Amino acid sequence: MKISIERGTLLKAVSQAQSVVERRNTIPILANVLIEAEGETVSFRATDLDIEVVDKAVAQVERAGTTTVLATMLHEIVRKLPDGALVTLTADDAAGRLTVEAGRSNFSLATLPKEDFPVMATSEYQTNFSASAGVLRRLFDKSRFAISNEETRYYLNGVYMHVAESDGGKVLRCVATDGHRLARIDADLPEGAGDMPGVIVPRKTVLELRKLLEDDEMEIAVSVSETKVRFATPDITLTSKVIDGTFPDYTRVIPQGNTKRLEVDAKEFAQAVDRVATVSSERSRAVKLALDEDRLVLSVNAPDSGAAEEELAVAYGDEPLEIGFNAKYLLEIASQVDRENAVFMFNSAGDPTLMREGNDQSAVYVVMPMRV
Repeated sequence: MKISIERGTLLKAVSQAQSVVERRNTIPILANVLIEAEGETVSFRATDLDIEVVDKAVAQVERAGTTTVLATMLHEIVRKLPDGALVTLTADDAAGRLTVEAGRSNFSLATLPKEDFPVMATSEYQTNFSASAGVLRRLFDKSRFAISNEETRYYLNGVYMHVAESDGGKVLRCVATDGHRLARIDADLPEGAGDMPGVIVPRKTVLELRKLLEDDEMEIAVSVSETKVRFATPDITLTSKVIDGTFPDYTRVIPQGNTKRLEVDAKEFAQAVDRVATVSSERSRAVKLALDEDRLVLSVNAPDSGAAEEELAVAYGDEPLEIGFNAKYLLEIASQVDRENAVFMFNSAGDPTLMREGNDQSAVYVVMPMRV
């Protein structure tokens, strides 16, 4: 194999591939990227056996062929080459070497046999549809903060993507929860997605997917089966196993009878929470919200380090209420608000609180209170 490729193009392709590779590997071949050159394209494939990414790039292919080389090593080399350099990759299978040349730089890297590289079996996808990158980015970005880190409840370690019923008909919905907070985000149901099985997309896949969704206008081809999910642009294909588990009935957690309504400037609220939480002990980080007529007092009382209080002008017309929350959870939820105002719906100091972005019903957040 012998190819020549522009350094920027190569860096983009290799960085996408190497990010999937696990740093600590017991199987040496999984630390490698599979390079396949044919026609006028070269593809870079990497996998950790749960996720596989294939990134295609245009190159001058002098000799078609396939080889595998350490992904992080190749990425570091390419990253340190000068901008605009033309990089030549030459594989010598007999010697088990890949030569990387650019200008006066020359590297000789060890390769492993391409036959050892595991390629993820293609699945029969029962549902195929396309959605714009902007829509998918909103669904996953706004829900991923609530993904659980608790490995024992593995079925919460991802975003539950499924078709759901809403007031206006069927929607494509993403939900994540860790038991303390919940995010439920809806989008219009894309054509062809109606019979999609509900799948739990793992956290690592959600993070890798984010790199495919930079261009709002780009259409992403989505394929879903009971065991796998695939997201593809013309250049990059990300395939992942889904979490084999049942996502709990999240609708039971979303409060329906909360009537006490607080409307507050989302940015001001987030900044005020951040300021008063500075004095709280890291462990609990509890913030108390005291509400009465058009007034909100945020306070923190940490006996070992101090106290803080800040008052905000808000829209609130119900009976006075005092309720406490974990500051981190409040901040993460408030930071999801794209609109100017956040609307909180309370019931009592011990019940879950609902939050929406203004009058938008397509994004709903729930946060559990804590004693303060």
